Amino acid sequence: MFSLCKALHKQFYLSHILTVVGIQRQNHTTVDAVGHQAQKKLFYNPQLTCAEVTMDSHCVGELDGLTFYLAKPEDYDDVMAISQDIYGGNDYLPHRYHYWMTEPGRVVIIARRGKKLVALESGLLVDGGETVIGEGLRVCPKERGCGLAGVILRFADGYIKKVYPNVKTMRFTRGDDPRPEKLRKFTLLARRSVLSLLGDSEGFNSFVSGLQEKLVVSDETNSSRPLVPVKDLDALKAFLFDSDLSSRLQLPGGAIIQDWEPLKLMESNLHILARRNLTWFVDGSGGKPLFMSFHTPPYPIPYNGGSLCFNIDLYGMETTLAKKALTTHLNSVKSEIQGLVLVHIYMHQTLWKDLKQFCEGHDTVKQSKNFWEQLFLEKEL
Repeated sequence: MFSLCKALHKQFYLSHILTVVGIQRQNHTTVDAVGHQAQKKLFYNPQLTCAEVTMDSHCVGELDGLTFYLAKPEDYDDVMAISQDIYGGNDYLPHRYHYWMTEPGRVVIIARRGKKLVALESGLLVDGGETVIGEGLRVCPKERGCGLAGVILRFADGYIKKVYPNVKTMRFTRGDDPRPEKLRKFTLLARRSVLSLLGDSEGFNSFVSGLQEKLVVSDETNSSRPLVPVKDLDALKAFLFDSDLSSRLQLPGGAIIQDWEPLKLMESNLHILARRNLTWFVDGSGGKPLFMSFHTPPYPIPYNGGSLCFNIDLYGMETTLAKKALTTHLNSVKSEIQGLVLVHIYMHQTLWKDLKQFCEGHDTVKQSKNFWEQLFLEKEL
């Protein structure tokens, strides 16, 4: 029975992956008028009904013995109770859950069996309303491997099609490689290589200093291509909307992926990037820049009882600029590092070997995971 449940779970996970998206809440206990009307339409579907629908309960339907609700701030403890061992301790949701409750274009759906919360799925509306990014899927530990993920994803598919009929595509990123027969169900847009480092605050400063010294010794600090910060929105727009930027920097799938969220280069996504409080650097040599990078501020994760996660995204294939960018990003946050820190650096595959060697030779900051990849996939809704 367990093997059958596990097989069903795997089948559902890839055939239904996606989430719901986007009712922007006006406050913590109501949804907007458009979302409310869309919910009422949804309940006319006899397969997605709810015995008692009230705005207070945020109930949005029932399917296969589960009742689905729009998540609320007070559901936090129940959500954390089902989140053990998610993403190998790299789970961002403990830190971001309350922000998700009010983020524009975001909806979070929870599933309950009776009063017990058993699953969660979320989505974010992007690309001018044509795309949904699926995020945050999780199932309570006792029911993993028995198809419960497929049920909430199947419900989410139906919900999104009714609430947002203009959405055409679902996109998502994942860190594991599905079997070829599963992968054929999706369009694989890109693979990015990931270098993961683990260290502590006591050795972090010396690690960064060591990287700076390596740049000096190799004379790479004197390169004719300096890195410059980008702090002005107009300057960022001019850079991102350069017509040949995607081909020049070999952007994955023609998009930028910010902390696992893929976004097309279009003006409607700028407000999403602005909300992320990113630190940007670009090739400042003039003309046509060959490199771009940004980092997300370090945030807490459950790893090893409590650590920090620091994500750096590199775009371009110039090794010297990649080394400079990595060192610059690490140096800019070294005063914020306390305790253990996991650093994940996402890059074009041609950079991985050189950056791995560049980071070697330090006693307290070391590679924490063998070579792995971030996959960028999509499917039509």
